[in-house]
Amino acid sequence: MMQRPSRRPQSTPSSPSARAAAVLAGAVVAGTVYASGWERNAFTVRRHSLPLLAPGSEPLKILHISDLHMMPGQKRKQDFLAALARLEPDLVLNTGDNLSDVRAVPSVVQALGPLLGRPGAFVFGSNDYYAPVPKNPLSYLGIGRKKHSSVPLPWRDLKAAFSERGWVDATHRRAEIVVDGRRVLVAGVDDPHIGRDRYSEIEGPAGPAFDLRIGLVHSPEPRVLDRFDADGYDLAVAGHTHGGQLCLPTGAIVTNCGIDRSRAQGLSAWGRNLVLHVSAGLGTSPYVPVRTFCRPEATLLELVAGPGGGGDDATVPETPLRERVPLPA
Repeated sequence: MMQRPSRRPQSTPSSPSARAAAVLAGAVVAGTVYASGWERNAFTVRRHSLPLLAPGSEPLKILHISDLHMMPGQKRKQDFLAALARLEPDLVLNTGDNLSDVRAVPSVVQALGPLLGRPGAFVFGSNDYYAPVPKNPLSYLGIGRKKHSSVPLPWRDLKAAFSERGWVDATHRRAEIVVDGRRVLVAGVDDPHIGRDRYSEIEGPAGPAFDLRIGLVHSPEPRVLDRFDADGYDLAVAGHTHGGQLCLPTGAIVTNCGIDRSRAQGLSAWGRNLVLHVSAGLGTSPYVPVRTFCRPEATLLELVAGPGGGGDDATVPETPLRERVPLPA
């Protein structure tokens, strides 16, 4: 008697390539959820100690914030910024790209809150002047042209709010700030990333009369850092890189500026006398709202006394521009 064939489908083992594709797809989904849902909102405070002050000096706490890329409704970021006042910094430095939306100025000012009551200085970045736009990701690797926005943001309102609360606009200006009885020189330039820097307006020796000399710039372009170093500044602070933003476990893939990838975030020695700090920033473009292996950050730099600190005998080693050399402990 002939047996009727079964109507139930026969199961066949999946091929190795199909299994690999499924695993890859799952990893991509999981990675995207992690990068967009957790890491980009995993705000942290980095802490570094720097021996830049003259022997016998009391410590000086500097809070460096950058690249907020604020949009209305980003409550978690706003709460983190508001809580930074508990660190009780002696000086606050803001290196730009505060905005990502025309309605974001009140959110920035409210979030910074008590920090605006402390001594501070700022320069702006391109995303204070112009709204972010979608970009070809390959342009960051040098393939194709980079697209820049021409949609204006209310930077004048933000500048007025910062200045009215006492922060110094260091854009193409040298100014003295008295911080806890110490004379601090701050000087900065407008954003080199979009060609707005005019170092000639602040050029000249920083001078020995100050306890500390700080340069501010949004994008850490070598042409500006070289000038800060040559003029005798002790410290330069910058942002812009987002620490690489989409990083590998081994570090940044790109910096989106002229510095090498080893300097995409954190501290390094630049030239003969300058210490460079690049912040990984607190935000992202709304068109690329992800981070991998690069948590958003604010940085507390605790400056302490060191041998030869604060003068021509500073102990920061001379380094080639493309080589990262650890700072002295």
